[in-house]
Amino acid sequence: MSTQGESVCTAGGSPVAALAFGTSGIAPELTQCCVFSALRAGYRHIDCAPLYGNEVEVGKAIARALSQGLLRRDELFVTTKLLCTHQEPEDVLPCLQQSLRDLQLEYVDLFLIHWPLKFRKGTGFPPKEEDFLPLDIKSTWRAMESTVEVGLTRAIGVSNFSTKKLESLLEYAVVKPAFDQVEMHPGWQQQTLRAFCKPRGILVSAFAALGAPGTFYGRNDILSLPLVLELASKHKKTPAQIAIRWSLQQGVCTIVKSSNAARIEENNDVWDWKLSEEDLKRFSNIPQSRMPVKLWCNLTTSPYRSAQDLWDGEC
Repeated sequence: MSTQGESVCTAGGSPVAALAFGTSGIAPELTQCCVFSALRAGYRHIDCAPLYGNEVEVGKAIARALSQGLLRRDELFVTTKLLCTHQEPEDVLPCLQQSLRDLQLEYVDLFLIHWPLKFRKGTGFPPKEEDFLPLDIKSTWRAMESTVEVGLTRAIGVSNFSTKKLESLLEYAVVKPAFDQVEMHPGWQQQTLRAFCKPRGILVSAFAALGAPGTFYGRNDILSLPLVLELASKHKKTPAQIAIRWSLQQGVCTIVKSSNAARIEENNDVWDWKLSEEDLKRFSNIPQSRMPVKLWCNLTTSPYRSAQDLWDGEC
């Protein structure tokens, strides 16, 4: 078992495990086993969301690990997210309360607005034009703040927010966003966003840290990039370990996932070695491109006509 040897800090200064086990895209019937394997392997941060359809199974795995004494609740950092169909202020608290019931927890450590998008209730996937509703992030954020006030989450934040959207949020936020969870990997390094977040105490959290291969939004080439392969050979590590180590050394919280028990352990074996400064500098030469967002954009009802609109030019 590898124990995580590094942590990063939230805006409030509380430590959080730098490597998280993600649950997006893991089938419900596999989730309990995968999450339990991750906890047994030493992961102390679990990233989940009601959108993923497996929080009940995540909760069973956490309960099992706690009951067996693998860890204490205060050693575990759990993230969940607000559904895009529940951004009305009166829907925010019930959404979190349902996640808490599913997760069998009294509180989560972090609650995020999943996307800067608002859909009508009952929206399926992919959303139709009539499913989009006007955004009101300010009122949603106030409701998010109330979940901190009642003690159901220790911190709140956002996901998939551009620098401009974060800047706008900071103008009225009473409880400051602690995290911005975004796509980040060697092929999309989020230089602009990270430069904005660091001095403001906002922790960047990297999903798709391995490129999310095989998904409709991900990239299949990150683990076969020439530099990644070269460094894997040099350090006698896997390409995935190189990508993870690069991300951790950027000072961001890094989310990885797998349904393979051996790979779950392997991805956590990144604590007793580092990439050199010379290695790290070479990543700046990798061509950059981010995920397609066509599902979230249209010319009539979405607040975003294009990826340029959604990412506010950061693409």
